[in-house]
Amino acid sequence: MLPAIHDFLQSETPAAWIDAALANQDILLLDHKNCEYKAATNALNLMAKYCTREVLMNAMSRLAREELVHHEQVMKLMKKRGVALRTLSASRYAAGLRQMVRRTEPGMLTDILVISAFIEARSCERFHALYPHLDEELSKFYKGLLESEGRHFTGYLKLAHLYGDSDDIAERINAIRPVEQALILNPDTEFRFHSGPPL
Repeated sequence: MLPAIHDFLQSETPAAWIDAALANQDILLLDHKNCEYKAATNALNLMAKYCTREVLMNAMSRLAREELVHHEQVMKLMKKRGVALRTLSASRYAAGLRQMVRRTEPGMLTDILVISAFIEARSCERFHALYPHLDEELSKFYKGLLESEGRHFTGYLKLAHLYGDSDDIAERINAIRPVEQALILNPDTEFRFHSGPPL
């Protein structure tokens, strides 16, 4: 699945971000925990907003449960490693992507699903870029997440094609991709799971 993800993203995590992740593993885990919670929340919000779409409802219910399991797993790792829970500001990544969402249907649903696919694809790409550099326990955990994150990526795209128009989806992917790439490649003042390389 990684070739398909790299083809979809068309950009790779900068080496400087990996260096920052290794130097800030407490923040990496804290923000990863937050990302899993937000992914579950996104799925639940889609269920609430599009409650008449049975396939979407079932898919998002399964996804939300899986993301919350990941949230709990990260919490256990944090506790084992002595990483205290604390408030952490969000990165600009998700908010920057959300600015691309159209305000009317059916474009709104298409954009939410495509953006969700980008987020899951980038998470998968980051896990793959990062796990060879981590200690055995964390490396095994992140490598183990690759399959589920890749499955979420393809799941969101399948839903987009189920409920949207293929030509419109292709256009939106091409429109959103450079925005996603800029958020990942441009320097950031704070390190986060989906931040760019540090300034």
